Amino acid sequence: ASFTISLRMVDNVTVMIKLRPSVSPSCQIHVKNVIRSELKIKPGENVTFTFTCSTPEKYFIMEIQKNIDCVSGPCPFGDVHLYPLGLPRLNRTFIWDVKASTKAGLELKFSTPWLKQIEPGETCPDFVSYNINSCIDMATVNIGTFCRNGSVSRVKLLGGVIMSLHLPWDSPLTTSGFSIANRASIKRLCIIESILKGETSITLMSPNYPLGFPEDELMTWQFVIPSNMRASVFFHNYSLSNCERKEERVEYYLPGSLSNPEVFKLSDSQPANIAGSFNLSLQGCDQDAQNPGILRLLFQVVVQHPQVDENVTHLVDLSKEWNMTVTIHFEGWPSRIPLMSEPICLICKDPRTCDRVVMLVSGAVYKISFLCKDLSRLRITAEKGISCVDLRWCQRKVYSLLVPKAITQLPIRLHKFIWNLLAPDLINIEITSPSLKLQQHVPEQRCNTSYSYSIVSATPETELNVGVFCPGGSIEKIQLRNNITISLKTFGKGFLNESNHQDLKMSFVPHIKDECTFTVSPDPKAKVYLQTPNWPYGLPPYVSISWYVVVPRKQVAHLGFSKDRMGIACETGRAYVNIKEETPGAEETVRREDELLPEPRNMYHNFWVNVSNCKPVDKTQLTLQFWVTFADKQIDLGVILAVVAGAGVLMTIGLTVCCVKKKKKKSQNPMVGVYNANVNTQVPGKQGLFTKGRKNNESHVYAVIDDAMVYGHLLKESNGSVAPEVDVYRPFDGPIGSSPPSPPPFSFRKDIKRSPNTEEPPPLTDTDHDTYTFAHQKSGQLEDNGDTNEKNNGDTSTSLLENKEQDGLVE
Repeated sequence: ASFTISLRMVDNVTVMIKLRPSVSPSCQIHVKNVIRSELKIKPGENVTFTFTCSTPEKYFIMEIQKNIDCVSGPCPFGDVHLYPLGLPRLNRTFIWDVKASTKAGLELKFSTPWLKQIEPGETCPDFVSYNINSCIDMATVNIGTFCRNGSVSRVKLLGGVIMSLHLPWDSPLTTSGFSIANRASIKRLCIIESILKGETSITLMSPNYPLGFPEDELMTWQFVIPSNMRASVFFHNYSLSNCERKEERVEYYLPGSLSNPEVFKLSDSQPANIAGSFNLSLQGCDQDAQNPGILRLLFQVVVQHPQVDENVTHLVDLSKEWNMTVTIHFEGWPSRIPLMSEPICLICKDPRTCDRVVMLVSGAVYKISFLCKDLSRLRITAEKGISCVDLRWCQRKVYSLLVPKAITQLPIRLHKFIWNLLAPDLINIEITSPSLKLQQHVPEQRCNTSYSYSIVSATPETELNVGVFCPGGSIEKIQLRNNITISLKTFGKGFLNESNHQDLKMSFVPHIKDECTFTVSPDPKAKVYLQTPNWPYGLPPYVSISWYVVVPRKQVAHLGFSKDRMGIACETGRAYVNIKEETPGAEETVRREDELLPEPRNMYHNFWVNVSNCKPVDKTQLTLQFWVTFADKQIDLGVILAVVAGAGVLMTIGLTVCCVKKKKKKSQNPMVGVYNANVNTQVPGKQGLFTKGRKNNESHVYAVIDDAMVYGHLLKESNGSVAPEVDVYRPFDGPIGSSPPSPPPFSFRKDIKRSPNTEEPPPLTDTDHDTYTFAHQKSGQLEDNGDTNEKNNGDTSTSLLENKEQDGLVE
């Protein structure tokens, strides 16, 4: 097909057809028997041409440029038309180059659906785009690139303008969609007007973005918003230049403000909750010629309906807190940046200061309100620091690691609360959970609570991830060296109910030997799984970890490892597993990394498990897991039989004593025992009756002194020769030998038969003191208070009291 383009001189239009960049010239233009790769048609020319291929849109592009001179003559104001007609279907760009005086202003007015600014490099959904450049003197400033379907209704410029419209080859568009009007000088680079109806969000950029805004220039954005709507401004990306004079800033003209214009730094939180239309201006400065820097700005304006509870404020009292920050933010902050199209939630410190992210600091009281339809998309992250400088002062203090009520009372879900515990050298940290205790999150025993604690021990050189723990376990105490970070993370809404039962505490303690020590006090019915820190990446080199396991009374613990070897090879040093019960004389079980781990075993007392790492060779890591269960102690059958036998013996003895007492009460003439240390303790003619030594038998012990005894008649029978003590018993304080006690004095006897062979007893050398008791005995009753084992062995010796009765001892 052939095409004819006829240009009038008065229109001042030039048409250029040329090859697309980076496309091979396999298609040509045929003009009057001449083959060309490009064609330029000037004003007043009429050219007919054809293409040598059937799909010229793949190879060629077309530019149609119209020059408009508003300096030397009148400007053709009004709607701008796409001229000429009948152009070939190629990707084409219409360019309107308008030259105007800087003393006047030009206005580009766009028909609905207006325009939307995009970042450089972005493409429009329908591939139809506008590009606006301002020309001041010899400088050209890129005001921006725009797509259709937006809110930008007008652009006012100072001086000339170069307006471009890019159309794809198959676009049905037949009108330019804008008009040009003359305006008075605007005294600034440009004014961009946006009309925002209903809830919406737009993104705008400073001229030349992402390059620098012109030096010492001023521009304005005008936002037309219904008075019943609320607008908020957010700066998402900006940079500042190096100023020699003046200061870069933004100025707002806000409805109802008594201090217009309100001036803000680009680093400030920008106004929010603005009721109705407002203006925003960007002011540059005089830049340093040697190092000018770049001033640029990308910002967002969000328009919302007033919230039902916009006047509801929440008191957040942090006046009594210390060294704490509270950040209220959108979900996913800070790693995720929300899309501009997402519904926005604002947190307001006051009616005008709102943002997507708000930080509160300790020592102050805040009144917080929310501009958000769905508060479930907001989160709270808090951080608190606790440090110790002097152990003498802080060792006596116990810190409760609790989430303050000022946070839990907010209608926002707590995402994370972080405690940074800082301890200097030779001071360590102890974490306890006295009532709830902690459970280590392991694959075999996962946490299913509404929150958990992640504990990390860190130094400038290394970091040890101790593990993830949740309440309701067996770990009472964790002692750690170095600085500690504890992060409480919540899952779901259940934390609001469980937050009242937190009991995690910490204190500073003197230096400990191991990198980490756990005190484990399990439930006797539970099976406890414990694993080394830094799971599954392995313990750092040369780190030692210990567990102290408390075994309940009447229980026996069963200890076992989840694998049979440590699974590492050491490059330097040795890795060890040590197990030892905490009881005198207990043997310690030790295994190296090249040995099998101990088989499951019973532990009857509290015990220690220690794991010490070496420097492993590459690609090997020390990870160990062990488990502990409990069972009731089983009593041995032999012990049971021994106990039963002992009970039988005691019963027999008890019965014997009872019988003796009954017989003793029937005695008419009770006997009296009087001890005299001056008499020979050996009965004449009866030596050797006590085969055991004096200290080894109980022949000197009598059962009882009867309270009904009467001693007075003994004195009458003694004829006054001896005056023994009556009704008084004095314990023997003299030496005790191996012989039995001495009999009563001779004056108490009626008939004494002495043996001519009586020998004196050997000297007494024993210094033990014995207490003697006396018993009534019926005449003829035999009661041996000596060693019963001797009787059982066949000893026929008679007791001392029996001898006295046979010799006619008068009582």
